[in-house]
Amino acid sequence: MAREQDIGGNRVLTIGEVAKRSGVAISTLHFYESKGLIQSTRNQGNQRRFPAVVLRYIAIIKVAQSTGIPLKEIQAILSQFPSNSKLTAEQWRMLSSQWRDMLDQRITHLTRLRDNMDSCIGCGCLSLTECPLRNPNDKLGKTGTGPRILLQTK
Repeated sequence: MAREQDIGGNRVLTIGEVAKRSGVAISTLHFYESKGLIQSTRNQGNQRRFPAVVLRYIAIIKVAQSTGIPLKEIQAILSQFPSNSKLTAEQWRMLSSQWRDMLDQRITHLTRLRDNMDSCIGCGCLSLTECPLRNPNDKLGKTGTGPRILLQTK
């Protein structure tokens, strides 16, 4: 049986093939497509067909999600490139640089949170003399809501 090819002569995959090869459920592929993360075309029978490069996009999405990068941010970065195109080495460097900065900030924040939880939240007492959550007279309320001291980056 001949394999379907798109106009450019490149291999196209059915949604089932993409799901099997990527390890992602078909419903997830539909969701990614609805969010503009991946794109398909339709054949004459109105069935979805994906270019083989979609497997790389799905891998990028899954890796980014595993680091805690929200889909909205993944979509924003991927939308900088033509859809269904193979990323060049330069485009990948640009993408990874943007994510590296975001991940460095997240690592700093999580490290600070981890280091302060043991002496504050972990003990359950919320000591007024040592707790980093302490905010006498709501002094930090002017800068925003929530645990302002823990959320500081320094």
